[in-house]
Amino acid sequence: MNKKLGGLALLGATAIALAGCAGGSGSPSSSEEGAEIRVWLNGTDTPQEARDYLVETFEEENPGSTLVIEEQTWDGLVDKLTTSLSSSDSPDIVEFGNTQAPAFTSVGALLPLDDIYEDLGGEDLLPGFVEAGSYDDTFYAPPLYSGARVVFADPAFVTEAPADLDAYVTAAKDLAAANPGKSGIYFAGQDWYNALPFIWENGGELAVADGEEWDAQLSSPESVKGLLQVQELMTTASLAPKDGDNAEPWTPYCEGTSIQFSAPNWALGLASECETAAPPAAPFVYALPGMEGGAAQVFAGGSNIGISAKSENPDLAKSALEIILSDEFQTIYGENGLIPAKKSLASTLGDTPQAKAFTEAASNAKLTPASPNWAEVEASRVLEDFFVKIAQGGDVEALAVEVDAQIEDILNG
Repeated sequence: MNKKLGGLALLGATAIALAGCAGGSGSPSSSEEGAEIRVWLNGTDTPQEARDYLVETFEEENPGSTLVIEEQTWDGLVDKLTTSLSSSDSPDIVEFGNTQAPAFTSVGALLPLDDIYEDLGGEDLLPGFVEAGSYDDTFYAPPLYSGARVVFADPAFVTEAPADLDAYVTAAKDLAAANPGKSGIYFAGQDWYNALPFIWENGGELAVADGEEWDAQLSSPESVKGLLQVQELMTTASLAPKDGDNAEPWTPYCEGTSIQFSAPNWALGLASECETAAPPAAPFVYALPGMEGGAAQVFAGGSNIGISAKSENPDLAKSALEIILSDEFQTIYGENGLIPAKKSLASTLGDTPQAKAFTEAASNAKLTPASPNWAEVEASRVLEDFFVKIAQGGDVEALAVEVDAQIEDILNG
């Protein structure tokens, strides 16, 4: 068991036992009437229109009760959730990244939702996110929204997608060489999310299960081949800080110092409405090509959402969660460039070339290892440190052996 979350498991198990007595119909009991439901949403990805719809619909359907959205930051979220979900003042509903889901589904921190699985969407829910939100054949956390990374390019320089991944690398290097002072592709040193496709497309993995243990794979020949491509881009095609993050890659695009950047599809609006003196045109968008053409395996970004096992109002919380997974709420995500939690709502993204690129990228998206301890790998920042050293020109093979040992210590600890 994850030592850091061990205490949470005991507290969560007790809370689940108590919550089980509250019923599971989703209809608030008389003791819950007039309660306040607290919903934690992270960052600004959820549009204000969706937030307003949630509050207004919930309060209309549950007279006398109120719903409050408390915005959280992604930075330090795992630690904050670990503390909050085990406290006497736990929020009722919490959002977390899909890669963080196993850390909470595996320790009893969330309320089981098998009883309302069909009401939330059932087989229509994104299957990879349902898998991430389930543990030991129990469903805890449906998807909230998804996002696949695509490439945004200045149409003054790029008007068609490269044929394959090798051509993409070559094109980015050529763009940088031909345009001094501009990145052919903005690739900051800490940006391990955008490095994953190069690992996967070359046949590598982050880590694979070997019985009850996890075997880290970044030092495999396949992974190293992909990592060398990443290093080539970081050192010859990008002017991004070698120790920088990828928090706002659209900023250098808007400022004219980057020709291309890769980011989740919801960055389209930010790159299309630059507030700079001489903004570039709205970007040409394409799915990162794979080694053999088609769409590369990119990281499936996005979130899951669940109900705290310690919620004092589980039926009201279920009522709110059903609104969040409703077609009406999820359509707002789609219309704002986020991939809805339901497969049937993919058309809400529209039929523009950009939307088609989003759909193509999402069709081959992939998740990080489904280990309950994977969130601890992310919280440790060993991957950020690893890729910074790669960006600084370090020995890829030696660094990969070192980071594999660190990852295995965390996953098998």
